[in-house]
Amino acid sequence: MILQDYPDREMMYLALSNLMAEQLSTEIHATGRATLSVPGGTTPGPVFDLLSGVDLGWGEVSVVLNDERWVPGSSPRSNTALVRARLLQGLGAGATLLPLHADTPEPEAALKALSDAIAPHLPITVLLLGMGTDMHTASLFPGADLLAQAMAPDAPILMAMRVPGVGEPRITLTARVLQAAQNTHILITGSEKRAALDLAQTLTPQAAPVRAFLNHATVHWAE
Repeated sequence: MILQDYPDREMMYLALSNLMAEQLSTEIHATGRATLSVPGGTTPGPVFDLLSGVDLGWGEVSVVLNDERWVPGSSPRSNTALVRARLLQGLGAGATLLPLHADTPEPEAALKALSDAIAPHLPITVLLLGMGTDMHTASLFPGADLLAQAMAPDAPILMAMRVPGVGEPRITLTARVLQAAQNTHILITGSEKRAALDLAQTLTPQAAPVRAFLNHATVHWAE
């Protein structure tokens, strides 16, 4: 794990967005396309704002969320709505969003179609992950019903996950897909998450799912 410690959040957001833009541009110039995978939540919002204003060839970029709650895009809990509002704006509006939701009552009914749409865009070029204080990342939560299967080397592209106390079902990219990313960044802020990061390094991936990604990630942290 590489830990980048920044003196303030604004500097972190600017440095991270510039680095991600450079990595995406490099891949586009080399292969003609790139895939960006991003989290939901409020923490990455400023990175999205900055990244969307960079002229990096967005028309060749596919964007896929790390995970999504099984709610419609009109819901305030939708990660897709956040990405549309803050990343797919300005120059970023030229990117192609790969959906992680469909109009089915339960996510299992849509897994194959959604996975088939994502498969041609793998591996991920740039992966941005978040982390909760419980050390989950994407929708890989400690105690999730199918966590062991989602962390397995032969896991499918996507899995539906249910977590006690978390609410609606979720859909997530599995560990093997996330681990195959060419460039991995983890964004955290505040002392509580820094303490959780330190703890995660002492635990197994079953107890702290983010642990599965630390060995090949750059962690970006500011108080």
